Amino acid sequence: MIVLCDTSRICYLILIGQIDLLPQLFQSVTIPVAVRNELLNEEAGSSIHEWMENPPTWLNIQTVPQPLLSLPNYLGAGEREAISLAVSLQADLVIIDDLDARTAAQQLNLPIIGTLGILYRAGITGLIDFPSVIAQLQQTSFHVSQTLV
Repeated sequence: MIVLCDTSRICYLILIGQIDLLPQLFQSVTIPVAVRNELLNEEAGSSIHEWMENPPTWLNIQTVPQPLLSLPNYLGAGEREAISLAVSLQADLVIIDDLDARTAAQQLNLPIIGTLGILYRAGITGLIDFPSVIAQLQQTSFHVSQTLV
């Protein structure tokens, strides 16, 4: 299974101490170079920066062989590269939350899942206590409507 991820999903999972859900659910995850660079940026936060300095073996970092020029310029570099790489690799799943990026991925027929979807999967498989992890997530800058939760 080929799973691509953008920057923010990794950040939030690190912040709530649930980054190891990714290999438990998907075995490995691929990120493009732009996502790696965003994770290494000092502004990402020290815990995220430190995590990316010594990435786990389940994290694959790849260069985008053919950037999609048709993607909107207002998407972030990590989102554009994640979507481009997902198309190039014929990914089975793209982990992405930003509404504009999700729309762009769906227009390219890429299957998507967001942070809540990851946590939901982990909850129904017994890997986490969903309500308590959602409460942790809501203590970060993650924005989600109560209706969706």
